[in-house]
Formats: sequence, structure tokens, C-alpha cells
Amino acid sequence: MTERYTLPHAFGMGGVALGNEFGLTTDDQAQATLETAWQAGIRYFDVAPHYGLGLAERRYGRFLHQQPRDSFVLSSKVGRLLKASPEHRDRKMMPFSPSPNAEIYDYSRDGTLRSIEDTLQRTGLDRIDVVFVHDLSPDNGALPQPWEALWPEAVEGCFVTLCELRDQGVIRAWGMGVNRPEPILKAMEDSDPDLHLLASQYSLIEHDHAVEHVFPKARERDNAFVVGSALNAGFLAGVHRYHYGDGNTVISKDRMEKRRRIAELAFDHGVDMLAAALQFAAAPDVAQAVVVGLGRPDEAVDDIAAMTHAVAPAFWEALRSEGLIHPEAPTPD
Repeated sequence: MTERYTLPHAFGMGGVALGNEFGLTTDDQAQATLETAWQAGIRYFDVAPHYGLGLAERRYGRFLHQQPRDSFVLSSKVGRLLKASPEHRDRKMMPFSPSPNAEIYDYSRDGTLRSIEDTLQRTGLDRIDVVFVHDLSPDNGALPQPWEALWPEAVEGCFVTLCELRDQGVIRAWGMGVNRPEPILKAMEDSDPDLHLLASQYSLIEHDHAVEHVFPKARERDNAFVVGSALNAGFLAGVHRYHYGDGNTVISKDRMEKRRRIAELAFDHGVDMLAAALQFAAAPDVAQAVVVGLGRPDEAVDDIAAMTHAVAPAFWEALRSEGLIHPEAPTPD
């Protein structure tokens, strides 16, 4: 086995907000956010065809194609193809995106190659560094069949193709980009991935399963992770939203109470909650990077600064003593 690729940047910008998933972001605001992120030192950018049905990739490309290609890392996703849809049948799913595209799920070899080519065309770039297989997962109710029924096609089509592209040097790494752990564990058994996106599985609020099951298997298979759930889609930054989907503003009382108690302990120890959440997500040995969705210029500045804010060791000890974090969850040095 050749040596696994390691991301050279520990913090990245996620593209959900620039796809207008949570609300309207103008082209000017998107451009200003990307410019500020770059000025703040961000050099890893994650996006997907799904984000705004192509809108986020076009906005990324407008900025990134002007930068030296070897100066940044780009990850995008496969599994959905976009087709022009005059009736805007997917407008309900992305009400804030002006894109007329509709999504077609396709985890075949041809679909994978087409998806990569389409992303390159939308961004105006000549390569994608990391490819994540998007939302082939039991929580995705939009799949045309249950995820396990689509799995054999993905293994023989998408996964084999991505392994070939990696081994040929066309891409540098691939893995699953999903909200649930089952596809990640299964991919490690059925194929040879490298790097996965933990989209909703590792944060101060929710991390036990990753610590006990996903991370140990990854160590066995020399796999690693990009953590995309450090703030739970804004929940740990004070937004009344937990992850994604139509019901993401209906938040369980235990999660609300856990956030409240963590915030109290952070206040007692003089710790910024944003810093605590981001640095906790970055702490595991198998975490190569933390990716946070950015929709405004100030968010880029605040998040970069939070990665370096001092967090008192006593704060982590207090969280552990109250059972707010797993006994074996890594914390920053």
C-alpha cells in the first residue's frame, strides 16, 4: 500500500452556507467571505454539487480559479448528478438557491466520473484533491432505494473508480461523506478508502460512538477524518439549529441542557465556547482537519482565531468529571 495522503491544513471552509442552504447569501457576500477566508490563511475548501444545486461550486470556482492551484486543497463530493430542470422540481429542497438543477443519484463508475468532470467545469479548476461519497447513508430519505440496496453498485462502481483515480494520482484521497457511521465502517470493510468526512458525528454534544467504534476501526485501517460537525451546524455557536433537515430546529431537551451546562463551565473557566468546540473536534489523532461552514466574512476571522485561543486544562477536566465528554475522548494538549 502506498503512503496515505495527509491534509496539509488543519482548518477548512465548508460550502453549505454559500449554497444558500440556511438562508440567502448574495454573490457579493459569498465573494467577500471567500476573500476574507483566504486573507485569514484558510487554504482548505470543501464543497459539493448538492450545496445549492451547483451554486456553491460556482461561487468557489469564481474565487479559487484566480489562485495558484498548488496553494490550496479542494474536496468535493460524488453520488449526485445535476441536470437542468425547467420545472425547478428540487426548489423545495433548496428554496434559497436560484439554481434550476435537479439531483439524480448515481453511484456508478460512469456517474462518478461524470460528477468529477461536472465539478471541474463548475469550478473552472483542473483537479479535485479529495473526493467524498456523499450521503449514501441510512438517514438519507431522498435516496431512490435504501442505502444498502445501492451499496453493491457503489462498491463495484464508485469505490473502485475512486481507488483507481487515487492510485493514478488524479485525486489524492477518497472516503465517505455521511451523517451516520454505518457507511464509513462498511466502506472500510468493503473497499480501500483513506479519508472520511464526519458530517454529523463528532462534537462536544455527540461523540461517544465515534470514540468507541469508528476511531478504533479507522486506526486499524489507517484511515483518517475531516470533522465537519464541530458546531453541529451552528448549535454550539448559539444558533437554534441542530444539524440538517426539515426538523433541525426541533432540538431535544437533553441536547439543550448539555449545551447550557458546557456553556456554564466555559464561563467559569474563562473559556470561549467557539474555541472549545473547534479545538475539541480537532483533538483526535485520526482527525486531520476541522471544516466549518462559513457564510459571512466575520465568521472566517472568528473561527480562525478560535482555533488558537487558550483553553484552560481545568475546563476539560471539569467536563470529564461531570460526564459531559466521553472518558476516552481526546482533548487538546
